[in-house]
Amino acid sequence: MSKNIINIITNANYESKKTATNLHKVLTNYGYEPFNGFNKNAELSICIGGDGSFIKAIHKNDFPDMPFVGINTGHLGFYQEIKPDEIEKLVKDYKNGNYNVDDIKLIRSDIYTKNKVYKFYSINEVVLKAAHSKTIHMNVFIDRNHVEKFSGDGVLVSTPSGSTAYNFSSGGAIVYPSLHVLQMTPISPVNSAAYRSLGSSVIVPGVHTISLVVEKRYKDSNLLLVDGSEYFFNNLHRVNIRLSNKVIKKLVFSNNSYWDNLKDKFL
Repeated sequence: MSKNIINIITNANYESKKTATNLHKVLTNYGYEPFNGFNKNAELSICIGGDGSFIKAIHKNDFPDMPFVGINTGHLGFYQEIKPDEIEKLVKDYKNGNYNVDDIKLIRSDIYTKNKVYKFYSINEVVLKAAHSKTIHMNVFIDRNHVEKFSGDGVLVSTPSGSTAYNFSSGGAIVYPSLHVLQMTPISPVNSAAYRSLGSSVIVPGVHTISLVVEKRYKDSNLLLVDGSEYFFNNLHRVNIRLSNKVIKKLVFSNNSYWDNLKDKFL
């Protein structure tokens, strides 16, 4: 990493571009060398936009080691906690070392097909569904223990940081980001005389592996969502999901920012 280089990563909307221009000036005034885009040698990346922009930047640049911080010009902004009018304070606090670095734990998903194994990392969640919005049937195992035969729209597994995203919209619980756990949440589970599925989330220790084994009719008719990106697989057998040792680093400037953010976004 090179001291003084700071990346400015922004989406294309007007407010974000205006914020990026202001940030560039402030960084320069404080003796930093702003880089518009991603420079792997930078000491910090500042992402401007919403949570989607933050997640996209992390994925696009292959989960870099440098810390990230977000300026929110979008809607929710759980990862983007800094407001555009707080840029001067952000740079000053960073310059003076008035911040903490939080590790955001990632999900690792190993996708087993007949001939190949694929590996993905997620910041928020991974979801296994059937193609074309059909009901999917799969067997769910936790550390090789059979838990249920699931029937419904799909199964979502989220990180604690991702618990406030798709997971929360699907009826899952909010989990504090520092906890070393996974949350498995059913999406529209079917409960009838023929099918019995768990109707609520399950909190799983991070050292355990969740295995989703689809019935044969879905081996070529499946949809895997990795932080919202869609993937289809031929001859899919199972998906193994666990909490990875791999992390991304995020700057935090207030110990109360998580609770303040939670209240601000949902209440």
